[in-house]
Amino acid sequence: MSEAKVTIVIPNYNGKAFMKDCMEALEGQSCRDLEVILVDNGSSDGSVELVKEQYPQVKRIVLDQNYGFSRAVNEGIRAAQTPYVILLNNDTKVRPGYVEALVKAMDSHPKAFSASPKMIQMYHPELIDDAGDQYTVLGWAFQRGVAHSVERYTKPARVFSACAGAAIYRREVFEKIGYFDELHFAYLEDLDVGYRARIHGWQNLYAPDAQVEHVGSGTSGSKYNAFKVRLAARNSIYLNYKNMPLFQMILNFPALAAGAFVKSLFFRKIGFGREYKEGLKEGWRTRKQCRKVKFSFGNLWHYICIEGRLVSGTFGYIWEFLQRKLRKPASS
Repeated sequence: MSEAKVTIVIPNYNGKAFMKDCMEALEGQSCRDLEVILVDNGSSDGSVELVKEQYPQVKRIVLDQNYGFSRAVNEGIRAAQTPYVILLNNDTKVRPGYVEALVKAMDSHPKAFSASPKMIQMYHPELIDDAGDQYTVLGWAFQRGVAHSVERYTKPARVFSACAGAAIYRREVFEKIGYFDELHFAYLEDLDVGYRARIHGWQNLYAPDAQVEHVGSGTSGSKYNAFKVRLAARNSIYLNYKNMPLFQMILNFPALAAGAFVKSLFFRKIGFGREYKEGLKEGWRTRKQCRKVKFSFGNLWHYICIEGRLVSGTFGYIWEFLQRKLRKPASS
């Protein structure tokens, strides 16, 4: 049995360019009560060989092809024997005290499933990349605090879900609520598992004392591309189908339909309208492949709280959007 308290799982696909910065930052952590597992998704760029040669203490799980983020992190979580698991993207550089702060947040909240750090834009370190993920009644997920000053979002908080790019999780909970959905492949899989945790009464936290710099889209290559848009659209159908019982789906259907319509206009404007519609169609056509969360009246209060979060998250999204828009002219 491992004596470490936390296992850091790094999913990797052709991430050699980021590996050195990622590994060296981990070596500088004050918390040494940890182990690191690299799960490789069939890379061909020599990143596995680099880790083997320069960081022999890192355990390696090498898959024969790219099975996606969800499969990779599940392999790492199942291989871990520690109470906590941190999932860390390869295009990150953790700051001193990161691991210690995340572990402290979890130790202080026995009902916490996850805790998300303050993620900072690596190439614009004055700006936040993510302060915990939120979800809306429109079916839109968004990064709390994105593009706001790093001087903001300094207080711990509850969030809808942790961003799996650098979050810590209580390992035993996965055995109760299920692991990351491999049907998702990538995108919205962290929101899905955070949603499931909330249904079962667990909390998702934001721990601002834990900080990490993040390149963003290090594997997919860009914020918007055809692959990412199609997959995220498909997974948005899976997310709601799996986690919303029928009464909640009926209640939210007008807002979800409006949200999908607005998004279709947005993606059409930037040249990905066809991919977005194809993703929605695929999601609807294959939704029954998903494993729905079984409804229980014992979780009714949790569903009510989630609905409140979806509504408040919508107002939160509008507020943050307006703040960014109003700030742009002054900085241009």
